[in-house]
Amino acid sequence: MSSPRARLATLVCALAITASMLAGCGLVSSSGTFHDARLPDGAQPLDGAALVVTSKSFTEGVLLGKITATYLAAAGADVTDLTGAPGSASSRQAQLNGDADILWEYTGTGWVTYHNQTETISDPAELWQRVHDIEKSEHNLEWLPPANFNDTYAFGTSATNAERLRVKSLSDVAALPVADRTFCVDDEFFSRSDGFLPMLDKYGIPYNDPNGVPSANVTRMDAGVVYTATAKGAPCNFGMIYTTDGRVKNLNLVVLDDDKKFFLPYSGTAVVRGAVIEQHPELRELLATISERLTDELMQELNGRVDIDGEDPADVAYDWLKGENLIE
Repeated sequence: MSSPRARLATLVCALAITASMLAGCGLVSSSGTFHDARLPDGAQPLDGAALVVTSKSFTEGVLLGKITATYLAAAGADVTDLTGAPGSASSRQAQLNGDADILWEYTGTGWVTYHNQTETISDPAELWQRVHDIEKSEHNLEWLPPANFNDTYAFGTSATNAERLRVKSLSDVAALPVADRTFCVDDEFFSRSDGFLPMLDKYGIPYNDPNGVPSANVTRMDAGVVYTATAKGAPCNFGMIYTTDGRVKNLNLVVLDDDKKFFLPYSGTAVVRGAVIEQHPELRELLATISERLTDELMQELNGRVDIDGEDPADVAYDWLKGENLIE
C-alpha cells in the first residue's frame, strides 16, 4: 500500500498544479505500486530499459497500468509507476511532454477528444488505423494494435427483461410497444452530441414523440444508479452502461447489440512514445502478449474485483498475470 506521504503528495499535486507539472510532484498511484515478479523462463528482454508507465485515474485505466508495469518490470525494465494520474488530461500531457512513456488509451478518445473528429467510424480496425496514423504523424506516439475489448457506451437490460421482451439488439427495442421503451440515462449522456437523442434518431424512435420515446419514458439519474435501476427493471427496462463495467457481470445485465453501429468504438490500446519503442522494440511483442488476452468479459471481471469487491488494483493485476502464467 502507498504511504501517507505518497498519498499526500498525490493529493497536493492534483490540487495545486496544472497537468503539465505532474511529473515534478513525484506523482504515484493512490493504490500503491506494483508487485515484484519475473518471467517464468527467467528471461529479461528489457534489461537496462528505464520506463515510465502512467494511467488515468479510473479503475480500468489503473488496472491496465498496473498490469503493464508489473509485466514489464518482470521482463527486466526499471519501471516508474505513475498510474492513477488525476484527470484525463494529466496522463496524456505527461506522455506528450516526454515525462511518461506508456499509457493505455481508447481509440474513440483519440479520435473525438484529442483530434476533434466528428465522423463516426464504426469499424474498430479502421478507426484504430486512422488514430494510429494521426498520432504517429503529429506526436510520434505509437498506438500498438488494440486489445480485444471495447469500453464504449451501450444499453443493457436485466436478464429477466431480455427474455420477457425478447430483445437482443437496439433494433429489437425500437420494435417494442411504446410503453416498453423506457430508459435510464445520466445527464451527460443525455446531452452528448453522440449520445442518447441522436441514438434514438438513428433507430427511428425519436425523443418526445408519442410514437417514439415520450419524455415520460426517460428517467435521468446519476450514472451509478442507472445500473441498479436497470437490474431491477424500475423505473426503466433499458439503461445506459459501459461495456466493460464490473457491474454488468455482477448484476447479470444483458448488453444489447448496437446493430446499426451508432456508438463509436473505444478499443483499448497501449500507446508508447515513438522514441521509446525504437529503442526497445521488444515492447511490441511484450505488450501484445497482454493485449491479446484482454476481452470485455475479462475487463468486467477485473474491474468488478476492484469496484465491487474492494481489492487493490496492484493485487488484481498481479493475480491475473500469475494466473495467465505470464509471471511468477
